[in-house]
Amino acid sequence: MVVKAIESFDEFKTLINSGKPILIDFWATWCGPCKAISPIFEKLSNNAPEGVEFYKVDVDDQEAIAQEVGIRAMPTFILFQNGEKKADLVGARPDGLTTLIDTAKGLLA
Repeated sequence: MVVKAIESFDEFKTLINSGKPILIDFWATWCGPCKAISPIFEKLSNNAPEGVEFYKVDVDDQEAIAQEVGIRAMPTFILFQNGEKKADLVGARPDGLTTLIDTAKGLLA
């Protein structure tokens, strides 16, 4: 699966309220740890369970989204479903990402 960039606040709202588990990478172009974890996030998205969707939000391009969810550090990964935050991870931790994906898989049941 390709990790798609969220391009607007309206798109963000539509996605997180879709009922599907949505995992979003909140990142910035100037953030070194974001660049380090990005290929891992992409790779994990390719092996993720059917029904879990992966997206990215550049916090500098989409300040309204970053403010809405209260991003304070990058990278931050947040799992949403039905408009609610189900889990999150702050920092470039591949083990934590795997745990988030497992949590998303549990939401599919």
